[in-house]
Amino acid sequence: MSGVFVSCALSALLISVALSDQPHHHHHHHQESELSFQKLSSPNADFAFALYKKLNAKATAGENIFFSPLSISTALSALSTGVRGKTHSQLFSSLGYSIFNQTQVNEVYKHLLHKLGQNLKNEQLDIGNALALRSDFIPLEKFLRDVKHYYSGDIFSVDLTKPDAAVAEINTYIANKTHDKIKDMVKELEPDMVMMLINYVYFRGLWKNPFSRHKTNSAEFHVDKNTTVQVDMMSMHDDFKVYRDADNHTTIIILPYESKTSMMIVLPDEEKMQEVEGSINKDYVRHWCNSVSDNYVELFLPRFSISAEASLANTLKEMGITDVFDHNGDFSGVSEEVRLKVSKVSHKATLSVTELGTEAAAATTIEMVYLSAILSPSIEINRPFLLFILENCTENLLFMGKINNPTVM
Repeated sequence: MSGVFVSCALSALLISVALSDQPHHHHHHHQESELSFQKLSSPNADFAFALYKKLNAKATAGENIFFSPLSISTALSALSTGVRGKTHSQLFSSLGYSIFNQTQVNEVYKHLLHKLGQNLKNEQLDIGNALALRSDFIPLEKFLRDVKHYYSGDIFSVDLTKPDAAVAEINTYIANKTHDKIKDMVKELEPDMVMMLINYVYFRGLWKNPFSRHKTNSAEFHVDKNTTVQVDMMSMHDDFKVYRDADNHTTIIILPYESKTSMMIVLPDEEKMQEVEGSINKDYVRHWCNSVSDNYVELFLPRFSISAEASLANTLKEMGITDVFDHNGDFSGVSEEVRLKVSKVSHKATLSVTELGTEAAAATTIEMVYLSAILSPSIEINRPFLLFILENCTENLLFMGKINNPTVM
């Protein structure tokens, strides 16, 4: 059977007019330079883990965490094309881009989005940006041109004299781009909104080693010492890339898709989740990727669908991005007529892991079960785990999160 993994995430920045003095101007001229799209994967991964730790600190006990680091970094990078001066330096510093200039970062995202958009036969990965503009607001032409050219940006206007229709138009755009996985993300628009910057990521892939639906059975998942829930547990005997990291109290298993992408599951030992997630960073992930080896195991993995959303403004402020939210933020690259500030940063992500497919492949899987079902070791994902969706070619973290309870939608 064909196992299907569907994941999509969306990040939106909402920029509203703030009180203004006379605008001031900064002009930056950078040498054109092309940078390999891998060059930002390291700072983006650092930003992702720093953001995860902030979100985790705010999460309630047992809450699932799931987001697209790439979506958030891309949205903030698109925003950076319109900020100047100290505001720009602060944003780049927090993203880990201080050694690069704006032209270099723009070129990286242009090549990265093009590379990621080259969908393979059994994979769909859509990523892009959009600007929803207040109908009476006209940004600088260079800002619009940069968002279009470097960040695959769509640009459309909304009429804020008809707020309900404007909300519906933005939500329809988001739903279409995420194949109806993210609906009604925008609840209302502030009266002084001038622009919303939208980033979306949608991913759908087929498992390289599919699960058989009729081998899915009800099983226990231990949320914590005192909480057990029933889940639909998929199972399969097959060769998987596995690594037992005894020093860090965790087991790693990588499930490849029929494409350039894979899912890494990090299963901490019992009572060790806090220790593992407290120290995890990009170097651990790289070490685990380099350390896995093929092992014939019986894997038990829950079938689940979750959704997570967060307002990120306060979190980003804690990470050092403050000026864009302030009345003194320098958005003179967006408009020289009015002073702007970011009023909201919202992110929503959904994740669905299932085992859909055909009978023919199921028969092959059943035959494999009888080969050495008794002899093969088993890995049972029956307690909270971390997961990462990795794009192998560009070394980017598409999605990451912690599944505390697969039954919580």
